[in-house]
Amino acid sequence: MSVPSSNSPASHWPLVLSAAAILMISMGARQSLGLFVTPIDGATGLGIATVSLAFAVSQLIWGAAQPVYGALAERWGTRTVIVVGALLVALGMAMTPFARSPLSLTFWIGVVAAAGAAGGSFAVLIGGIARHLPEERRAFATGFVNAGSSFGQFLFAPLAQMLIAAFGWVSAMLALAASALLTIPLAWTMTRATRAAPALVAHAESPLGEQLKRALRERSYLLLHLAFFTCGFHIAFLVTHLPGEVALCGLSPAVSASSLALIGLFNIAGSLSAGALSQRYRMKNVLMATYGARAVIIGLYLIAPKTAWTFYLFAAALGYTYLATVPPTAGLIGKLFGPRHLATLFGLTLFTHQIGGFFGAWLGGLTISRFGDYTWMWYADIVLALAAVICHLPIREARPIARAVPA
Repeated sequence: MSVPSSNSPASHWPLVLSAAAILMISMGARQSLGLFVTPIDGATGLGIATVSLAFAVSQLIWGAAQPVYGALAERWGTRTVIVVGALLVALGMAMTPFARSPLSLTFWIGVVAAAGAAGGSFAVLIGGIARHLPEERRAFATGFVNAGSSFGQFLFAPLAQMLIAAFGWVSAMLALAASALLTIPLAWTMTRATRAAPALVAHAESPLGEQLKRALRERSYLLLHLAFFTCGFHIAFLVTHLPGEVALCGLSPAVSASSLALIGLFNIAGSLSAGALSQRYRMKNVLMATYGARAVIIGLYLIAPKTAWTFYLFAAALGYTYLATVPPTAGLIGKLFGPRHLATLFGLTLFTHQIGGFFGAWLGGLTISRFGDYTWMWYADIVLALAAVICHLPIREARPIARAVPA
């Protein structure tokens, strides 16, 4: 049977590119917020532990909103969800500079901005494109969209640090708030692109309620949740407290910004590699290699001298694995349950991811307040990475079938 022109590879690129651009903006701004922890503490006097708790709540709310937005996008459309999310991000970030109490800080940056950011994030965007792509193209397309978030971090981290240094953290935060609104026109572009690549979902697929019941009985799906908890712990601790770790070593904030940018830059390659490898090898093996590499990289960092170049090399190496877990994790869920409810089912794993993120951000603040450094957090990172490797061993996954992809 010939493939219709509306389903040709060329028709998919506008959809994939617009989704990647939205994720670049939403995640680029979000992953740069760790640069604001120390300035907010200095301006408010709330203490690192209190500010870290607000950012930890942000991780949790962002994750909790993912399956909700995913379900809403499946019912009401992706564009509506992205627009609402962008408005909430802009409002939450714009009000953060005026927060002077733990409650108000947590509400604006931890609840409003975080809930909005979920509207233009992984579950909505990856679920949105998966329904319009044939199975053999989903893994690489997911990796490409995921690379958009990494490119955003590469752009936004040094830009945010430059704005903080030149105009102060308040102006920098307001600039990030304004940038969130750029996703609104991109949402219209993505909607137009979906018309050129019609949904490929079979009408016989189960309703959402039945899929949820089946998923909660599926051991492989639950194991993915456990492993993704580790990923969230790693990432939230890193983006929230890496600037603090750099400062403890007597290095300048520019090293922090450059390190965060390098994480984003190298994860572009990592995300694309993970997407490509997931088309050739079992996705669970790609995930095991990724988590195992993290344990080795963190161990090497702990014994290395703490110079600027150590942080740059650490950021580059860890960055390669940073969000490379997203394409194979989403791909495995698609394999298990199909693409129809991927936004919701993957959104639930992202919630678990962000429960890990809550503990990564919060415990990092408690650790530095109690012990004066982050040593115990790095040890916890290594143990959790090895546990994630073990979690993937029992997952059942068929070998990828070699397919001839139309040119």
